[in-house]
Amino acid sequence: QVQLVESGGGLVQAGGSLRLSCAASGRTGGRYDVGWFRQAPGKDREFVAHISAGGGFKSIGKPASGRFAISRDNLKNTVYLQMNSLKPEDTARYYCAARGSSTADPDRESSYTDWGQGTQVTVSS
Repeated sequence: QVQLVESGGGLVQAGGSLRLSCAASGRTGGRYDVGWFRQAPGKDREFVAHISAGGGFKSIGKPASGRFAISRDNLKNTVYLQMNSLKPEDTARYYCAARGSSTADPDRESSYTDWGQGTQVTVSS
């Protein structure tokens, strides 16, 4: 339904910042929510952030609260994840995902139907 491509990952020192992008294509005429998740080797996939189709509702996962922000530009079909004050424990592969517009359970992985391939974020000490 929606094809997603993440970009913007890389290597950064602790305390630095990165901005990830999630570019959407395909059937983007309809309204869709976007979530960000991350997964480090040997660990479970973890919710990072969510934004509603119109951008009016946002949520940030507990580990990133106060440091990360999510936004979207629907004219560009792109969602952004601004990451500040990065810590080594933020090291993971970051994925964006799309679902039909919904008010329920934005942090539930299974509610998202389309996923990108991810982009690697590595934070050094």
